[in-house]
Amino acid sequence: MVRTLTLNKQTEIPIACDLNALTAAERARRRTLVGALAQAIVGRAELDHGFELRVDSTELELPALAEWIALERRCCPFLQFRIELAPGNGPVTVALSGGEGVKDFLRAEMGLP
Repeated sequence: MVRTLTLNKQTEIPIACDLNALTAAERARRRTLVGALAQAIVGRAELDHGFELRVDSTELELPALAEWIALERRCCPFLQFRIELAPGNGPVTVALSGGEGVKDFLRAEMGLP
């Protein structure tokens, strides 16, 4: 079943990955970054249509996080991202959300409980 995210009355983005959006090298890099992100997560909160992840910024630096988001946006254009940076070297919060069905997608794809 493919669900869609309605951005406005004229635009709908299906909740489906575009496997052709990344090259083989980019897919490998994305896997590496997802592993690093998983290791850096120090907290998680559920949102209505997604999750908010608290990331230890000493474990995953901001450029690597931004690179992951850039790759993820290309293969999963239905996701919405929000980044919040705490003062100093405090934690980074990344919110991943979208329309109906995104939370289930994120649980399956990222192993979020």
